[in-house]
Amino acid sequence: MFTRVAAYAVVVDHDHLLLPHWNEGGGSGWTLPGGGIEPGEHPEAAAIRELREESGYDVALDGLLGVDSIVIPAERRFAVNGTPPDEPLHGIRIVYRAHVVGGELTVEANGSTDAVAWHRLDDVDALDRVDLVDVARRWAGLLA
Repeated sequence: MFTRVAAYAVVVDHDHLLLPHWNEGGGSGWTLPGGGIEPGEHPEAAAIRELREESGYDVALDGLLGVDSIVIPAERRFAVNGTPPDEPLHGIRIVYRAHVVGGELTVEANGSTDAVAWHRLDDVDALDRVDLVDVARRWAGLLA
């Protein structure tokens, strides 16, 4: 089983949630800004770095919301570099709350996302989104 540890952030400004659009390996959907932690990197630093890469914003973290664990069977995983995975993925997802302190909205170039946008909280349910968005919304008190 392959294990991937990643850090993400819930960023809300007034009544809008910041979401990049993930589009990689045959999968797509709106997701939380964030991604894989590099070897030796602190999860907080990873969340801040990934948010900058995917949105153009500099953020300050406001605290840990939770840690989620998911196992995706090999047959449900998306291809990596055109090769179907032959083992399950254990995803450990660390989620923080954050707020914007600088930068400007910018779409990531040559990354795993192809768009980024602020979405009204009332409109998020209608989006094609990954499950982590709802997990994090629940933790942040944005979903009943």
